[in-house]
Amino acid sequence: MTVTHEVLNQAPPLTGFSAADDPTLLAALRREGAEWGEREVQVLGALAGSAEVQELARMAEEQPPKLHTHDRYGHRVDEVEFHPAWHELMTVAVEQGLHAAPWAENRPGGHLVRAAKFYVWSQAEPGHGCPISMTYAAVPALRASPALAAEYEPLLAARTYDFGLRPPLAKAGLIAGMSMTEKQGGSDVRANTTRAVPTGDADGTYRITGHKWFTSAPMSDVFLTLAQTEEGLTCFLLPRVLPDGTRNRFHLMRLKDKLGNRSNASSEVEYDEAVAWPVGEPGRGVRTIVEMVNMTRLDCVLGSAAGMRAGLRQALHHTAHRRAFGRELADQPLMRSVLADLAIESEAATTLGLRLAAAVDRAQAGDAAEGALRRLALAAGKYWVCKRGATHAAEALECLGGNGYVEESGMPRLYREAPLLSIWEGSGNVAALDVLRALAKEPAGLEAYFAEVEAAAGADPRLDAAVARLKAMLPELADPERAQLLARTLAERLTLVLQGALLVRHSDPAVADAFCASRLGGEWGHAFGTLPAGADLGAVLARARVKSPTGVAG
Repeated sequence: MTVTHEVLNQAPPLTGFSAADDPTLLAALRREGAEWGEREVQVLGALAGSAEVQELARMAEEQPPKLHTHDRYGHRVDEVEFHPAWHELMTVAVEQGLHAAPWAENRPGGHLVRAAKFYVWSQAEPGHGCPISMTYAAVPALRASPALAAEYEPLLAARTYDFGLRPPLAKAGLIAGMSMTEKQGGSDVRANTTRAVPTGDADGTYRITGHKWFTSAPMSDVFLTLAQTEEGLTCFLLPRVLPDGTRNRFHLMRLKDKLGNRSNASSEVEYDEAVAWPVGEPGRGVRTIVEMVNMTRLDCVLGSAAGMRAGLRQALHHTAHRRAFGRELADQPLMRSVLADLAIESEAATTLGLRLAAAVDRAQAGDAAEGALRRLALAAGKYWVCKRGATHAAEALECLGGNGYVEESGMPRLYREAPLLSIWEGSGNVAALDVLRALAKEPAGLEAYFAEVEAAAGADPRLDAAVARLKAMLPELADPERAQLLARTLAERLTLVLQGALLVRHSDPAVADAFCASRLGGEWGHAFGTLPAGADLGAVLARARVKSPTGVAG
């Protein structure tokens, strides 16, 4: 065969790096007294960057789960078959404690270490992070019923991935899901029509009948779900298999054909007098389950930050090896500006996500102000960071040009995943309105927010001016209709000011200066790559680059 060309000017495969090679990540662990977990994070980060795990991620995505409603004889089985790669990824996540382990281990900084692990491991394959995140988030909601928590929490926190439909309390470890939304209501869960009727049995069970429109990870062992009772909307714990070993009447109608998140199964579920136990006070189901929602929102922020870091890494790697117009792309001034802008956005998202995780630790230790700060900043951060995730993924993909538009690059998977995190647990408007609710219900949150921001007072005049503008905006919220129109702007400003304050205090001066000049000072356009002329691009990029065993990998 005649050789017509040889392959030149293409980037080599990006493998053998550590997703934990991230100064922002490691500094946060040390700053918050969680350096005890650094070694574990480093080990997991190296595994995430390995060729073997990248291949598992590819197979889990390209071989999506399959629904089996009946067996060969016609019996209902309602099972979902996953590629073995999915189970390998889940095994690592559970054994590393990315699920509910911090609630049981109760170590100082435990939630931050868990967040750091979730951040690095999500960069390998984000789809399986959904059931991992829900298992983490289920525990605080389940604690509204101490008797149920005493039985199920140790298994939810166990570091054993025990897949298969068996009675939950007979398993070595459990995975939890959440099933709230219905086709007529979506995020308006109070519009749910699913009904729950008490059986009158001594075990306190109810029978639930209804249709859930979107239930992720339907092969989980137990679910927190909402149903209407005589007292109103109530939260329930619903197992897939009953204590006697029979299948609960939890029927899988179909799996969703989704834009992204393909490795993870999402389904429509029919409850046909399914057995469940009430969790929390009857009629207060939203209040009970909201803590689960908040915890999964934290993982939305962390997942978006992880996606940004993964996209940035690919863009840095490609442009460092691709030549155009006589030199490497990474040395072209305009590309340097784009890459640096992506790096700044990535670091701001990571810094905020880890700060919110640290607030969980502090709140668990009894710091009420940290709890209030988390609730407000998490609603705002979920809105803004997850919105930025999709824009960041598009720009990072464009850095690879046509090479990034093909599936083999991995960038389309990243691009398809990004919008999910903005939609999951309340899309943009829901998150922005939750900022208004947090301000109205818990004024201490705003006090804690400004205490955090003003710790950086005087460090940068652009930050100080942005704080002043934010405060001047608050009186406009007194008018409820005006407040709704301002909700998105408010959430954006709250997040940008907090990110700026954190970067000024904790990041490299070049990153903080460029962030404040662009995001707070107005020296920025409407797309990445429009940083002010005085930004120290070299310092920003040097901080962002990752290492491979053979040297710099982009």
